[in-house]
Amino acid sequence: MNFTAKDVAALRETTGCGMMDCKKALTEADGNVDKAIELLREKGLAAQAKKASRIASEGMVDTYINEKVGVIIEVNSETDFVAKNAEFQALVKGAAKAAADHNPADVDALKACKFEDTEFTVEDILREKILKIGENMNIRRFERLEGNCVSYVHGGGSEAAMVLFEGDAANEAVREALRNVCMQIVAMHPAYLCREEVPAEVIENEKNILLAQIKNDPKNANKPENILEKMIGGKIGKYYTENCLLEQAYVRDDKISVGEYLKQVGKEAGSEVAIKSFVSYVKGEGLEKRVDDFAAEVASMSK
Repeated sequence: MNFTAKDVAALRETTGCGMMDCKKALTEADGNVDKAIELLREKGLAAQAKKASRIASEGMVDTYINEKVGVIIEVNSETDFVAKNAEFQALVKGAAKAAADHNPADVDALKACKFEDTEFTVEDILREKILKIGENMNIRRFERLEGNCVSYVHGGGSEAAMVLFEGDAANEAVREALRNVCMQIVAMHPAYLCREEVPAEVIENEKNILLAQIKNDPKNANKPENILEKMIGGKIGKYYTENCLLEQAYVRDDKISVGEYLKQVGKEAGSEVAIKSFVSYVKGEGLEKRVDDFAAEVASMSK
């Protein structure tokens, strides 16, 4: 077995399945978490699961927008206390502004950019804050969108979303509607903008999982293949409505989709409102969280 008890617990947390079911799935998948999730889904034990990577880390995500460009950024720290520090927040905002102003290719290039109107680089300021605050910090990632942008930051920087759009950027009703859509993204975590963006291999894999689920149900044992295909088609439609932003039910009025909501807004504004792309960050997604062993620390201090 190429996995540990910690892996079993993490899979249980991700899927909501029983401990023994998770252990069996990991055994069958030889420790491969993604494959284990698929096996659990095929057996009807788990709903569609995101990758088992949302282990929280500290710091914050934030956004910066000017008239021509928008930036979303994540900066990590060792503890959540630092995220509430005004100097840390200023570092995050300044780094985002540098990304907007200088269009760096990656994080290393961003660190070499000038920080606001100072003679120092972003990396200089980062090092200064590390020494002053006393914690390790790291600029993890950023994304820069050119054009009209609107964003929403949730929970003091725990999550954020940004949309790039075409429409009347000066119309406050349009901007408010797009902020609502950003809140939708944070709440519902769509993976794609529309069904045309979903890769063919993703749909094929989803179909295979659905077919296995259907065939594992004794009620479907004698149904012909063409009926099974129709059942799969209906379920794939549900996949789109759950995972594609424009097809999701709008959270403030679930009788319409997000796409229909934007059409209504555009009609009232007198010009079309279209989202070209979006990006969202969850603080610490995919990072291991620092675990303090206070018992060990006390024991070491008493020696």
